Order: sequence, then structure tokens, then C-alpha cells
Amino acid sequence: MVAFSGGVDSAFVLHVAAEMRSDVVALTAVSPTLPDAEREACIAFTKARSIAHRLVPSREMEVDGFAGNPINRCWFCKTELYSIARAEARLLGIEAIADGVNVDDLGDHRPGLLAAEEHAIVHPLVEAGMSKADIRGAARDLGLEEWNKPAFACLSSRFPYGTAITEERLHMVGSVESLLRELGFRQVRVRYHDDVCRIEVLPSDLPRLVGEDVRGRVVAEARAAGFRYTTLDLQGYRMGSLNEGLEDGDE
Repeated sequence: MVAFSGGVDSAFVLHVAAEMRSDVVALTAVSPTLPDAEREACIAFTKARSIAHRLVPSREMEVDGFAGNPINRCWFCKTELYSIARAEARLLGIEAIADGVNVDDLGDHRPGLLAAEEHAIVHPLVEAGMSKADIRGAARDLGLEEWNKPAFACLSSRFPYGTAITEERLHMVGSVESLLRELGFRQVRVRYHDDVCRIEVLPSDLPRLVGEDVRGRVVAEARAAGFRYTTLDLQGYRMGSLNEGLEDGDE
């Protein structure tokens, strides 16, 4: 079984696994933190390859501790995911569950890795010593369209630690991100700061975002979503920007 989020890492693992054997099963946990577009992309990927695919509801929002958004929030999320995967695997008589963790992930703040260890999840890409660049190159060589898919994390990562996560707030950031992607911005993050919407795009995309037509549409969408103010982060997109506030030694 492959825990499949639709990103390039898990897509590469799933594709290679399915090429090697016929009994591979993909599992995608569905919750308000997963945008509809990502879910549909997962379905399309597995359908095109005739891979068995189980979409299972995740109740992470109901897990004690998750909605409070502590700095180890990902542990709660991944614990729910891997518990679901392990239960589904038992029903199917499957022992091994793999994910798309790669060697670059090992150096970031990722409490979810502890949950993976607790549930005996295997990391084929780590075992192969593959970095994100390695995976993208290999996926491109295999002809996977996902090889250059922008990095994506679940919508709960858009909230500063300690800021409560609710379905309404997930919808707020998700709707603005959806518009930005419709407008052609490939790598985007919309960070939630109460009534302030902080947008991150690639530095090269900053000029286009502040153009009158685009800026007006984004501001209107943010206001319709419930934000009072719309701001642009001049540093641009960078992975895990909300981890920048963590002090050394935080876990």
C-alpha cells in the first residue's frame, strides 16, 4: 500500500511500485485539509494506470489536539492517516505501507516522521538515498506529468502554530489559493493571520500579482472569503515559512 497524496514523491513511488507488481493499492485520506483539485488529481492518476485506489474519510479535525494547531500538529495528522492506512491494509491482507518521504524531508521540522515510525511506515525514497531533485529527474525520465508539479502541503500548514484550525478557515485559505492557481500562479501559499491574508508566490511572479487586474481579483476573492486585509510577502514563497518562528530546540 502506498499513502498517496498526489504530489511528485508519492506519485513516483506509486508508479514504480505498480510497474513492479500488480497488487499495489493506493490510499488517499480525504478531509477538509485536502482541496478538491488534489483529490481529483489523485483519482485521475490511479485511474490512468488501473491502480486500485481507496479514498477513505479522515476525521483529523476531530482528533484531540489537532485543531489547536500545536507545533507537533503534523504528528496528529499523520497518526490519523497511518492509522487509517494500517486498518485498510489489514482488511486487504497487506503488510507493507510506503510513503513518499525523501532525504530532503529529514532535515525539516516534520513531526509526522515520528508517526510514521510508530506505525512502521517504510520510506523507499530514503532507503534509495533520493532527494527531491533526484525524484523529479527520475519522474521526468519516466514521463510522469507530475515531475514538475509544485510542492504542496495540506491546508492546515497555512496557519501559525497556536492558531485554531476550523473548516471555515480552511475554506478561506483554500478559496484564495484556488483563484491564484486559476490565474496561472503555480507555486502559491496563502497564510492565515486572523483577518489578514498573507500571500506567497515565487519572487518572479511578484510583478504580475500586483498588476491592477490580477490584484483586484485576488483582493475581491480574499474579501469574499472573509479576510479584511490582503498582503503580499515580499520574500516570496519558501517551504515551511511558518516554521521560521520556531526557536531552536522546539519539536
